Amino acid sequence: MPGFSAAGGLSHRRRLLVLAICCLSLFIVAVDVTIVNIALPSLRADLDASVSSLQWVLDSYTLVLASLLVLAGSTADRFGRRRTFQTGLVLFTAGSLLCSVAPGLGWLIAFRMVQAVGGSMLNPVAMSIITNTFTEPRERARAIGVWGGVVGLSMALGPVLGGALVAGLGWRSIFWINVPIGVAAFVLAALFVPESRAGHPRRVDPGGQVLVLLLLASVTYGIIEGPVAGWGSPLIVGCFVLGAVALAALLAYESRRTEPLLDLGVFRSVPFSGATVIAVCAFGALGGFLFLNSLYLQDVRGLSALHAGIYTLPMALLTAIVAPLSGRIVGARGPRLPLILAGSGMALAMLPLTRLTADTPVWLLFGAYAMFGFGFGMVNAPITNTAVSGMPRARAGVAAAIASTSRQVGTALGVAVVGSAVVSGLGGPAAGHFAAASRTGWWILFGCGVAVLALGLATTGRRARATAVDSPVPVA
Repeated sequence: MPGFSAAGGLSHRRRLLVLAICCLSLFIVAVDVTIVNIALPSLRADLDASVSSLQWVLDSYTLVLASLLVLAGSTADRFGRRRTFQTGLVLFTAGSLLCSVAPGLGWLIAFRMVQAVGGSMLNPVAMSIITNTFTEPRERARAIGVWGGVVGLSMALGPVLGGALVAGLGWRSIFWINVPIGVAAFVLAALFVPESRAGHPRRVDPGGQVLVLLLLASVTYGIIEGPVAGWGSPLIVGCFVLGAVALAALLAYESRRTEPLLDLGVFRSVPFSGATVIAVCAFGALGGFLFLNSLYLQDVRGLSALHAGIYTLPMALLTAIVAPLSGRIVGARGPRLPLILAGSGMALAMLPLTRLTADTPVWLLFGAYAMFGFGFGMVNAPITNTAVSGMPRARAGVAAAIASTSRQVGTALGVAVVGSAVVSGLGGPAAGHFAAASRTGWWILFGCGVAVLALGLATTGRRARATAVDSPVPVA
């Protein structure tokens, strides 16, 4: 049969084609993040939005996405990974079209949530397809490296493409790019991606799903709205109390279920737990960086959206170059070295930005951006490979979803925490104070880099690896 080897599995060429199709979904989701960030100043001017409103344009998407990722993974394991993947493509493409015609800020935020429902069925399910397609550990690590390289490619094209679209056609046009790619990925998946599902998929856990949504939504709302409403206001205090209650209830409820939404037992593996926390820190740094940098370049330095996108190319290009290299290192030597390089690079990149002014030399900005791109390019392959390899392939959808959830939680918290720090520092709406007010945010991102370095060292040693000995699939 064409596309299959004599052994009955997919041929090498067919596996590469499956990887390419899955990477298309990653591309539209990742490019959407960078495009929306570069369009934030235009959105603020056109829709008269505050900084906290801009945070919600980003976090409404990431919150819904993070809340549904595990459900999407288990749904894919039960009803079919290709079917779920194609459903996600339809919803994400439709949500993009709706965003492009949103009549106001509230509608835009709502349509971003529609995008997120579709997005929750894309990347974790695509990673599950890849995991089941590339079963040899080194080949899988290299495939994940390519996957990480697509993140860099989308980061490189997103700001430039988004800047050109915003400058020429307005912010609504940034959502159009998703439509042809989404349609193409849908058709190609139908033609070339084999259907697969878990032999014993988990049951749906609506109670756990509600508790996860309550936890993420209440904490993020409290962080974003705290500077405006007052940190001691009953509303904000109530949000954090609700978050704490939801967390306690989630831990108690899930520990008693035979098939929970979140299998707490997998966190006994130190490498798996470390990969999850490192993902939160790394993607928190990315979310905060993109949010701060877009506003700084356009509102403080007065760059156009296109020029702001070009400024970010050093970061994006380094990510695209380094990510596949990181995958090869993980396949050959394990995750420790890439994580050390990742944390060091991300932390060092933030140091010059902690002294940011309206006229910081361009060469210094480019150097910081390139160093951040190097660090972020190194981090994705080790955390993805460690998280996915630490669970059986029959649960690949759930494993990939947990890994992806930690990324989205990190992105949401990064935007929320850094944005709130800036709002608190501004003390008023004047853009001229933004550079100074942003310094607290850059220090927070420096701390994220240090955390990646420390956790990388602590969770990849011999003792840490020993906790994963009982994993059905060895941790890389």
